[in-house]
Amino acid sequence: MKVTVGGSLKLVFRPWVEGLENVPAEGPAILASNHLSFSDSFFLPAVLDRKVTFIAKAEYFTTPGVKGRLTAAFFKGVGQLPVDRSGARGAGEAAIKSGIEVIERGELFGIYPEGTRSPDGRLYRGKPGGLARVALATGAPVIPVAMIDTEKIQPPGKVVPKVMRPGIRIGEPLDFRRYQGMEHDRFVLRAVTDEVMYEIMKLSGQEYVDMYATAAKRQIAEAAKAEKEAAKAARAALAQAEKEQADKEKAHREQTDR
Repeated sequence: MKVTVGGSLKLVFRPWVEGLENVPAEGPAILASNHLSFSDSFFLPAVLDRKVTFIAKAEYFTTPGVKGRLTAAFFKGVGQLPVDRSGARGAGEAAIKSGIEVIERGELFGIYPEGTRSPDGRLYRGKPGGLARVALATGAPVIPVAMIDTEKIQPPGKVVPKVMRPGIRIGEPLDFRRYQGMEHDRFVLRAVTDEVMYEIMKLSGQEYVDMYATAAKRQIAEAAKAEKEAAKAARAALAQAEKEQADKEKAHREQTDR
């Protein structure tokens, strides 16, 4: 499945890649990437010779019907692992456990430190749980990755992708073994995460925003809701004003007719 999907993606979209030599030919490593599009988890594995395992929502594997079965088969084929995200804390622990298991098998584990896709193309604050804890628990090197322009190929909500060349920049491995055994120290977790995010920012050229992407999405949703409600109120006020004007004109005509 990976060969088929990867070959098709490279043939159609012709992604360019820099720093491929920074991914080890064997042995465990963590690929920490920015997250611009649903397609990020497909383009990165497509340019690598090795399998990369990402975490995916369990819903992708359990949706009923023909479409659901095809989606589940596709995600399994490209190395996605299902994680139930119905409970935030439980989901985080499950993702960490899965990541450690992938690393212990000597494989590549892919993770998005932002925790969700960027809502506007900017780089957001990394969450200190998954990435740093897996790195410190295993001693595996962290390789920063920058996806370029994938949000232009398939923006959120768009089903049919636009054919254009995305880019992938892979940075040099970061060694955090000096902190090994400190995966429960929140200050260390934050320091490790921030160092990785800084390297991703340098690779991607994105504007950095010191807040979580989930909070930014809430703000954007709330602003859109407020704008929608304001527009609705404005239309209602205009309709009321027009009605009052019409009533005045009708009353004036009736008075004139007398």
